[in-house]
Amino acid sequence: MTIAPLAATADGPPVEVVLEFPDNFLLIDLCGEHDRHLAEIELKLGVQILRRGNRLTIHGPAAAREQAADVLTALYERLEVGRALEPGDIDRELRLGGTTPEPGGLAGDQLDLLPRDRVEIKTRKKMVEPRTAAQKAYVQALFEHELAFGIGPAGTGKTYLAVAVGVNMFLAGLVDRIILSRPAVEAGEKLGYLPGDMKDKVDPYMQPLYDALNDFLPSKQVAKLIEDKKIEIAPLAFMRGRTLSNAFVVLDEAQNATTMQMKMFLTRLGEGSRMVITGDRSQIDLPRGVASGLADAERLLGGIDKISFNYFTAKDVVRHPLVAAIIEAYDADDAAS
Repeated sequence: MTIAPLAATADGPPVEVVLEFPDNFLLIDLCGEHDRHLAEIELKLGVQILRRGNRLTIHGPAAAREQAADVLTALYERLEVGRALEPGDIDRELRLGGTTPEPGGLAGDQLDLLPRDRVEIKTRKKMVEPRTAAQKAYVQALFEHELAFGIGPAGTGKTYLAVAVGVNMFLAGLVDRIILSRPAVEAGEKLGYLPGDMKDKVDPYMQPLYDALNDFLPSKQVAKLIEDKKIEIAPLAFMRGRTLSNAFVVLDEAQNATTMQMKMFLTRLGEGSRMVITGDRSQIDLPRGVASGLADAERLLGGIDKISFNYFTAKDVVRHPLVAAIIEAYDADDAAS
């Protein structure tokens, strides 16, 4: 593939960048059905991309042209190493400005830092890649620190990426089990008494954790690992009195843990374990007057070097674009009040 900016004209600097792709079949995948991938890049970057033969010509402001060229180059080289393009791949390259993967992918089952700081997490079903700079820093912190916090609004991948790293480390034999927990607190509704045994009662609260696991491991393997106690999914209240050794431990929705619950959970950390605490300070469902243990943990532990705190904003939301707009609207209203 070649990149050929046009020469400057008598009227000013060049206004085009021309990309030439040697493989027309890969170019078809790059452009997407009815050129939808190109249309997304045009919309997000404010450029115009014209396709003729095996060439793409990019028109627009200089900075936007260069970023579009970087994004298209990264996506094409991804196709060259046998990786299919998904909507998330395009969004990630647009957010990160275009990065180029190295042929061969991961070395073993571990986090791989590829050229230009690309980060990938290998699981049984898929390769997971951070889609924003904050997500990338968060994933690196999860591998480098025994205790890490991920704090930010819904949809920023805090829990999803933590579970992905946990699965990665479990498959690599770095931990013996995965323990996922969250407070069983109703989100502003009184649901009454749920039917069934203890598992039936707590499973509705734990469903987001099951969803994440099933994204990374075959469902039959998840069921078998849960049966063998290699994966545990339990309410926060079940953690009292335990020492969690050689485990990857995630506490989700930590903003709904009380100060005493948070202290109890943090002191469960045992030898050979990693612990991740995720939460959203804007979604506290505790009774009025009850302090959030997440806020206390930030205040008390922020000065400890070996503990990582990573923060996300609405710009890191990777769900539907409207989610980011909704969060920003609520944040603006809170700031004004």
